Amino acid sequence: MTTGPEVPANRTATLTDVAKLAGVSIATASKAINGRGEVRATTRVRVLEAAELLSFAPNALARGLLSGRTGTVGLLTSDLEGRFSIPILMGVEDAFGAGQVSVFLCDARGDAIREKHHVRALLSRRVDGLIVVGSRTDPRPPLAGNIPVPVVYVYAPSANPDDISITVDNVGGGQLAIEHLLSCGRRNIAHITGEAGFQAARDRADGAAAALAAAGLRMIGHRPYFGSWDESWGRAAAHMVVEQHPEVDAIFCGSDQIARGVLETLRDLGRDVPGSTSVIGFDNWDAVAAHSRPRLTSIDMNLKRLGAVAGQRLFAAIDSATAPSSEEFPGRIVIRESTVPIG
Repeated sequence: MTTGPEVPANRTATLTDVAKLAGVSIATASKAINGRGEVRATTRVRVLEAAELLSFAPNALARGLLSGRTGTVGLLTSDLEGRFSIPILMGVEDAFGAGQVSVFLCDARGDAIREKHHVRALLSRRVDGLIVVGSRTDPRPPLAGNIPVPVVYVYAPSANPDDISITVDNVGGGQLAIEHLLSCGRRNIAHITGEAGFQAARDRADGAAAALAAAGLRMIGHRPYFGSWDESWGRAAAHMVVEQHPEVDAIFCGSDQIARGVLETLRDLGRDVPGSTSVIGFDNWDAVAAHSRPRLTSIDMNLKRLGAVAGQRLFAAIDSATAPSSEEFPGRIVIRESTVPIG
């Protein structure tokens, strides 16, 4: 064995590095580190010394999953565009460790029959667990049939309270958006959002109303402006709000796409953003928020963190007879140029 580490300072040591330093195969290094009996004592000592020299810390999640299991997980989504599932998938993979656990991604396209087909296919591959990602935050029916592996629901909770669901605090997100606008000195605040049939739209509106009420205020128009989740609704609603309530000095939008439409209309109407009117969105979708004019302040749902937590909870459910409980996580505000304090 060589006398020192061979890993660049800016990179975490891998099992391959340990095996190379110890002069053994990757399989032998894995067996030695995981305490399996078919490795000679002298070889085990050499591998452990190499691991210590390289400060190698095996991923506990991956080690547990790979111990006597297939090391595969199924991720089932109904999010056609990957808007929610891709960052959640990235978080899941971060939790398991790159290259340690394989994640099979299947898109059910919101179809119950297709979902059943994918579940059967994933179970036939002997996956160790399933992660189910919804396209909206409304509770969804649990997977049908007898599922022999743990299941974690992400973004959209299971309608069964006994299931493990990892969700976003949309009420808190609405409060956070209004509190930021209030901190910027805004008092005449409108809320333009998506379809009232969506739980996310209602929750964000409830949070916004609660934050305004705590400040002794009400929304412009005394109600949220429910519509669709796209730019065209943002443009139309902004025209309506400014025409009916010219005193409006801030608009909280239920999505970044709505916000982009609002920004376009305010610009067409000669409204300075953020000078006379502040605008805040929701989702922190970089393709929209970071490329708007001006760049859009937005509430980030931390989807990667949601995915990482889902991966951790799935591992815990696989590894233990005691199932983890459901959890709800707050978002965070990403401040850009569309909101500034009143000078």
